[in-house]
Amino acid sequence: MYGGVGDTISSPADVLIITASKRRIPAHSPVLAAASPVLERLLDQTAKRIDGSGGAISISILGVPHGAVDAFLRFLSSPSRLLFFFIFFIKCGMLEAKVEEAAAEMAEHAVHLLVLSHVYQVGWLKRACERALASRLASEAVVDVLVLARRCDAAWLHLRCMKLIAKDFAAVECTEAWRFLQEHDPCLELDILQSLHDAHLRQKRRRRKREEQRVYTELSEAMDCLQHICTEGCATGHCPDSATCRGLRQLVNHLALCDRKKRHSCGRCKRLWQLLRLHASICVQPDHCQVPLCS
Repeated sequence: MYGGVGDTISSPADVLIITASKRRIPAHSPVLAAASPVLERLLDQTAKRIDGSGGAISISILGVPHGAVDAFLRFLSSPSRLLFFFIFFIKCGMLEAKVEEAAAEMAEHAVHLLVLSHVYQVGWLKRACERALASRLASEAVVDVLVLARRCDAAWLHLRCMKLIAKDFAAVECTEAWRFLQEHDPCLELDILQSLHDAHLRQKRRRRKREEQRVYTELSEAMDCLQHICTEGCATGHCPDSATCRGLRQLVNHLALCDRKKRHSCGRCKRLWQLLRLHASICVQPDHCQVPLCS
């Protein structure tokens, strides 16, 4: 029998849960009603139907193995904090007997528990199942888990699956699950490929934005150093950026020594002229500026 929050209820079980193998699991209606709004409605409907007949309340949970239903009822009968504690203990490497048992049940029945927690609207158990499945994701099974996540409206698990597919699509594409998907659900295949394409475009935009930001930062530093060199002569020891100042001084020295006939084709000279033009275009006091050719 399954007890209430924390302790076993002393009263006898008043509900029989019938599984797919026709086996019966006794349970307590207050525990089930408190854990799941769906089970609460089922209990109310069944109680009204047999009111006065003296029959026992029975609820069928079919479509999943008996062991998964048994584990599901065990989690409902335990405080929800137990699940979060066992996740914490796993991370800390301090598994105790009950916690280890809960972790083993979760590992064995995570797929079916996710389905049951979704159908019966047990939010805390659903989130724990998502994390348990995500912790063991692999290329061979990620497509199956992705389909399950979509059907159970498990957005967090769906995102983790998509990240793994995007990271190792070559391996995923070789799996039997992906070939089955191509043959039987081309719409989902197209949706996944479109999502991967969109993610690739977003990544390219982020890289381009970072590159543009890097160029803007380098130009800003070069403008500051150019103003510093032309105003103070870079002899004060307070350079905005010593490496940039050194590179600009080398360009200035090169311009002074470069053959005038070759300046129009010299890459280093062109770089300095570009900096001078850029400075002239943004300078707010060209009449008083000491940068050459600013006015």
